[in-house]
Amino acid sequence: MLIDSAKSCLLIVDVQPRLLRAMDAPRQVVGGCSLMMKAAGILDVPVVVSEQYPEGLGQTVEPLAELASDDAFFSKLEFSCARNRGILGKIGDLAPEHVVIGGIEAHVCVLQSAIGLAREGYSCFVAADATSSRNPANHAAAMARMREAGVEIVTSEMVVFEWLEKAGTPEFKELSRLLK
Repeated sequence: MLIDSAKSCLLIVDVQPRLLRAMDAPRQVVGGCSLMMKAAGILDVPVVVSEQYPEGLGQTVEPLAELASDDAFFSKLEFSCARNRGILGKIGDLAPEHVVIGGIEAHVCVLQSAIGLAREGYSCFVAADATSSRNPANHAAAMARMREAGVEIVTSEMVVFEWLEKAGTPEFKELSRLLK
């Protein structure tokens, strides 16, 4: 199944300073999430951002925080975004068919969110290059487990090009600059 921008929302999970510093590939996470958030802004795809216990772990890192509106941010204690009433309610209000996910940690909050949202009836797509774990083995296991659970594993560029659908548009020209 291809990801349709008109039927999508983007969920960025817990990309916070104290967590990000401990990840195996922190720059890759920020780069992949940033690319998808910029594309979402250009293509009018709604964005939801979760923050795991921000009082202790900090708020979403600045390069990403500036790419979302103030009402996109949700604090949580649950590992799964699907178990948080505010986040699940926001996604429900947006009524997407497709939920595209990036963030950390792949084997904890991303995995539990993706599987939980899939159980809620959403088609979930996790951008592997916009996720990470402290240990690469945990990341690999998370990708395999999500795939087995019916979550599609993609890359941030796959998301952008599927959302775009074709070249030659003003949106393509703007986003192609980001891909260089």
